[in-house]
Amino acid sequence: MDKQPAVYLLANRKRGTLYIGVTSDLVRRVAEHETGATGGFTKRYEIHQLVWYEAHGSMESAIKREKAIKKWKRSWKLELIETNNPDWRDLHDAIL
Repeated sequence: MDKQPAVYLLANRKRGTLYIGVTSDLVRRVAEHETGATGGFTKRYEIHQLVWYEAHGSMESAIKREKAIKKWKRSWKLELIETNNPDWRDLHDAIL
């Protein structure tokens, strides 16, 4: 999944604090979150567990999707995660 536009959701625990982001390199970006290299919100709240992601054909479509999901109710985001990842497994190994 290296170097492909993607939208992703991170959490600090099951049904915990969520973070949504967009990137062109999901593997690198998740590693940055895990090591705290990104600083800010994800570092402060220890949000580094990849719980959902969606690959896109272009950055334009990934950004559009990220903006749409950011406007969603929290319950919709939880449903999005739990539909494909009901146990809230860390999907980092799945993208390597």
